[in-house]
Amino acid sequence: MTLRQAGRTLLTLIALALIGLSAWWVMTLSGFPGGVAGKFDGQRALKDVQYQTSLGPRTPGGPAHDQIVAWMQAELESAGWQAEVQGASLMGHPIQNVVARRSGQPPQIILAAHYDSRLSADRDPDPGKRSTAVPGANDGASGVAVLLELARTLPVDSPPLWLVFLDAEDNGGLPGWDWLLGSRLFVAALEQKPRAAIILDMIGDADLNIYFEKNSDVQIAAQIWAQAARLGYGEAFIPVPKHSLLDDHTPFIQAGIPAVDIIDFDYPYWHTTADTADKVSAASMQAVGETLLAWISEESLK
Repeated sequence: MTLRQAGRTLLTLIALALIGLSAWWVMTLSGFPGGVAGKFDGQRALKDVQYQTSLGPRTPGGPAHDQIVAWMQAELESAGWQAEVQGASLMGHPIQNVVARRSGQPPQIILAAHYDSRLSADRDPDPGKRSTAVPGANDGASGVAVLLELARTLPVDSPPLWLVFLDAEDNGGLPGWDWLLGSRLFVAALEQKPRAAIILDMIGDADLNIYFEKNSDVQIAAQIWAQAARLGYGEAFIPVPKHSLLDDHTPFIQAGIPAVDIIDFDYPYWHTTADTADKVSAASMQAVGETLLAWISEESLK
């Protein structure tokens, strides 16, 4: 072998090594089986909250509502998920749930959050603002942002799971409306029961205090809260029962599906015009996202 040939051989070996290293790096970042999951990014989730609220309230029938549906589908598909709209009409209102999956397998776990916002800020301290739509930064957008960031970071060898973005949760108590229309539609259409459904609602509050919700599955909640404590988030996940809530976990429970509502209901801007993006914390969404990633990782070993 000449010196020139030896040099060419060395360059070829270096190139092949770099290609192999690049492939390993891509597989690792994407959660390829055998690699590690991507890292949850609370700052990126916060940008997703800011984007949602920049379009205006996602009230059913409004322009921002349709824009958010299209945006969520695009974000999910770019992260490698198949995203479909489950459409129907309830109480005379069109419902559009967005359901994301990676395979045709029935889900063992469902992670869900509602994306709509309330038509009326009827809890606003200013009576003149109570007919205004709620911006819905924490009440809606924060849960969506965490689900989207999980879509980007969940390893593909996780247990079969679906990410579900629920419509028409938030207008109960208003004329012609009821609560939980999207989750009722979704659960009624489920052909097989998952072993767990986890609901995220109002989890971006800068002063995060997530108590046990009294109607949630005790065993699954205990697992998630214990995982949060192991990660150092025990101050945010408080293992004490406090609120008994009607939320998107309710239709799952009524159908015999173990469900947990992860919610900080002690949010002073709930259903007011002050539920804006400046009230939402990247650190709070980081705590919730990392906790769920770790819990799902444990579930994959069962």
